[in-house]
Amino acid sequence: MRRFSKREVAEFYRRLSASRPIPQTELEFINPFTLLVAVVLSAQATDIGVNRATPALFALADRPGEMLALGEERVAELVRTIGLFRTKARNIIALSRMLIDEHGGTVPRDREALEKLPGVGRKTANVVLNVAFGEPTIAVDTHIFRVGNRTGLAPGKTPLAVEQGLEAVTPAQYKHGAHHWLILHGRYVCKARKPDCPVCAVADLCRYGAKTAPAEMIAARAQAVTAEPLVEPKETAKKAPTPNPPRKRRRERAGA
Repeated sequence: MRRFSKREVAEFYRRLSASRPIPQTELEFINPFTLLVAVVLSAQATDIGVNRATPALFALADRPGEMLALGEERVAELVRTIGLFRTKARNIIALSRMLIDEHGGTVPRDREALEKLPGVGRKTANVVLNVAFGEPTIAVDTHIFRVGNRTGLAPGKTPLAVEQGLEAVTPAQYKHGAHHWLILHGRYVCKARKPDCPVCAVADLCRYGAKTAPAEMIAARAQAVTAEPLVEPKETAKKAPTPNPPRKRRRERAGA
């Protein structure tokens, strides 16, 4: 698979950013703590499903102390529509207790400290660092893992390898929003079973060999989303100046 050039990577992100100028998570939250809880709940679940359950939970507890006061059974009851709700409720209570005991009730702005919390892995820590604290981290979930490999932007056999690949190739000005652009692209366009190549803004850049749109359509789509071709301009041979045509002599008027 041919690697992306720096210019192609920049154009890839430029198009995704143009399609979603304000990159943001689809999870609903109030503060860093509720974001952390929402991301823990989102493991092996959809953001839509999490957003249906959390308003009632956050109305009762949007701080670690309040969550701890609810207790595991009450939390489990409030999030029972989410997969693995009992394990997640147990982790939410445990991480709330740890935040109080070790961090003064605040969410730490530190990857290592975040990953020590129950139910929090590297992906969750990256999301919290990015969304709550504005860090240019890239959290790799199943969608981003698929996009990185399918497009050829950052192929890798593990989420960590894809994350490191994205960190290496993503231009600095796009790193903060990269997580959101890639996850939303994977969720709504570059879908697992059948990618929607006819509407994909980066289809002509993508290295995927089984595109679901004809080459002519992809080329036309590319022309619609970018003003300049993604090829290095070739030097054209300079043409010799065309000599001025000889002027016709005016005939002398008779008697002049």
